[in-house]
Amino acid sequence: MNRRFQIDRKYLPLLVTISLFIGLYAFGIVQYRGFSSPQVFFNLLIDNAFLLITSIGMTFVILSGGIDLSVGAVIAFTTVFSAYMLEELGLSPAIVIPTVLLCGVALGAVMGAIIHFFKVQPFIVTLAGMFFARGMCFVISTDAITISDPFYRAVALFRIPLFGKSFISINVVIVLVVLLVALYLAHLTRFGRTVYAIGGSEQSALLMGLPVARTKILVYTLNGFCSALAGVVFSIYMLSGYGLYTNGLELDAIASVVIGGTMLTGGVGYVIGTVFGVLIQGLIQTIIMFQGTLNSWWTKIVIGLLTLVFIGLQSVFSAQSRTRRAAAKKRTAPAAGAESGAIVDAAGR
Repeated sequence: MNRRFQIDRKYLPLLVTISLFIGLYAFGIVQYRGFSSPQVFFNLLIDNAFLLITSIGMTFVILSGGIDLSVGAVIAFTTVFSAYMLEELGLSPAIVIPTVLLCGVALGAVMGAIIHFFKVQPFIVTLAGMFFARGMCFVISTDAITISDPFYRAVALFRIPLFGKSFISINVVIVLVVLLVALYLAHLTRFGRTVYAIGGSEQSALLMGLPVARTKILVYTLNGFCSALAGVVFSIYMLSGYGLYTNGLELDAIASVVIGGTMLTGGVGYVIGTVFGVLIQGLIQTIIMFQGTLNSWWTKIVIGLLTLVFIGLQSVFSAQSRTRRAAAKKRTAPAAGAESGAIVDAAGR
């Protein structure tokens, strides 16, 4: 009876993340007046839409055992390049948006190919990608460029009414679509299964005949697309482009993935956990604002501590898993030895 209701240990990090979010939200409702308003929750999605999108892409990268430090710079580049094409060149959003998305896809594919075929560490390659994208921002413009395009402004101001006086923006709809596609890719496709296999053991994935090269390149390509899409969402949110936007956002994305329960070593984790990791960051910032403290560094301090705690939990779970596997091997070894002995004895007779 107990085994029937026993929780699989692989879900424990995810359950801890969800429980932490629920606990923090309950604390805010009890502690602060007005926190229970549904709009407070919807504002978490509206204000963190760009971080949600890029963190979902980062989840696939970390699941495969890699890392990407270029996402913040790619978002900034997307905002600057979009604003430049819209304002300086007078191009239509129908041309601008696909162009910047293709730029993100191309950069991600190039980094993925270098990582796999030249066997360079993802940290080094994506660091170079970060410097390239951030530098290109200032090649285009050293100043902020305000976006006055009617389409961008209409999308930025558009509100989708919900129950009561609550509403969400179009950016939240984009996030929900990206989330559904990511859940499908991660759990219902061969691509997703291969990503998990590569993160668990790339050598074993190769021995199983899985398309490791193609999948690794596709992972970074997907992340490049998510970063560029997050840049489009952020440029709509800010209605401007600037090379210093989202400085250090890659660390927020990595922290969200880790807090969401994904192992930094790869192979274990869930996209939905990353969503809760981002929401926890936004919730901490909201609580600090309700407290009346406007210093955003307190958010960074708390997120840093949470990241350390979750990395510690990951180490504990990994150690326990290794111990259980070793114990299982010891239990099966004598049985296998006895069976072999019986076979030899029977042959001798």
